[in-house]
Amino acid sequence: MSVTNWKNRTIWTRDNLHVLRGMNSDSVDLIYLDPPFNSNRTYSAPIGSKAAGAAFKDAWTLDDADRIYLALLKEADPTTFAVIEAARLAHGPGMAAYIGMMAQRVAEMRRVLKPTGSIYLHCDTTANHYLRAMMDAAFGRSQFRNEIVWCYSTSGRSKRFFAKKHDSILLYTKTDDGFWGDYRVPVSPEYLESHYRQVDAEGRRCRIRTDAGKTRTYYPEEGMICNDWWEIPYVNSQAKERVGYPTQKPLALLERIIKASSNEGDVVLDPFCGCATAAVAAERSKRQWIGIDISTKAAELVTTRLQGILDEIPLYKDGDVIHRTDQPRRSDLGKLPKPRSHVDLLWGRQEGLCGGCGVQFEKRNMTVDHIVPRAHGGTDHLENLWLLCMACNSSKGTLSQVQFLRKRMKPHAAKFPWLVGA
Repeated sequence: MSVTNWKNRTIWTRDNLHVLRGMNSDSVDLIYLDPPFNSNRTYSAPIGSKAAGAAFKDAWTLDDADRIYLALLKEADPTTFAVIEAARLAHGPGMAAYIGMMAQRVAEMRRVLKPTGSIYLHCDTTANHYLRAMMDAAFGRSQFRNEIVWCYSTSGRSKRFFAKKHDSILLYTKTDDGFWGDYRVPVSPEYLESHYRQVDAEGRRCRIRTDAGKTRTYYPEEGMICNDWWEIPYVNSQAKERVGYPTQKPLALLERIIKASSNEGDVVLDPFCGCATAAVAAERSKRQWIGIDISTKAAELVTTRLQGILDEIPLYKDGDVIHRTDQPRRSDLGKLPKPRSHVDLLWGRQEGLCGGCGVQFEKRNMTVDHIVPRAHGGTDHLENLWLLCMACNSSKGTLSQVQFLRKRMKPHAAKFPWLVGA
């Protein structure tokens, strides 16, 4: 099993796709992600709050780079492409761009999860149906475990439809060996009165059940297995934990997820960590954690929040948070064959055509290039290599495949006719 190539309590502030590509495979026990919801809104923290300065625009458009990515995906992963294309046809190009963005990152998240790992994707009704189809394509529909409904009450009602007061959290495991911690919640007074009507020999209230000839006694102190609908209060303006970050989630929600799907000491990853609620919950639950966010404010917020609860986290010392803006380098690859050793296979796969200009060349006039540059986490694996003629290789430089093809969009219009104007 792969080892981690980072230290506990590390937070990166840069594009999470680049960070994920640099993480070792099979190195994370639990992933929770609360990505933008494609709500077509701009969020910002109020001035004077701890999160002041944090903002993000949750609106997506299908630009040239997205079209090229989708064209390449059509050949490489037709199942995921079909989901994105369905989103484009039914909902519009913005939804296709959003699901495409998520698909690239979820593929890397699946890779970094351990075989026993779980992933919780937080979403709302805007895109949950498309995201579930995308997750089915990435993990396999048999790995779907739950759609958890988080119920809450906030102000605001409509005269045209029922008040929308819930989010969805999609739970998938990487394999059938996904860890489950048998998480239980306290028995409610109503459930206690209706189900624990018997008394044992010591006079303790209990529930006695006989199944397949075996009798077992249950006590309310054991709690009850949690349902898939969770009534947990929203972080309102008066909540002690509130930092003012837009879309902040409650600690109780994250602690339930973490305790249900990980053990003490396990690694928790939040690739859209925002105000770092998952990191704080993981620290309180004695788990290791790493976070990623595009905003540098995330590093400041996690440090501030942990400083505020030092009496609750004995394993943490002030200053333990590591803030990084670089990209981790994978240490789990071992020694790979030199890229040039794949020329024959790549030349046959591309039918002798240069991946850039589409012109046919002899093998000796082809160069092996990285689809995702090494500078952005690309490796020497065969699936990350393609052939370019010498002129295209020189023109490409350190651009990614998508960036380079964007420059050459017109020459590729014949091969991918919907790249332009789609």
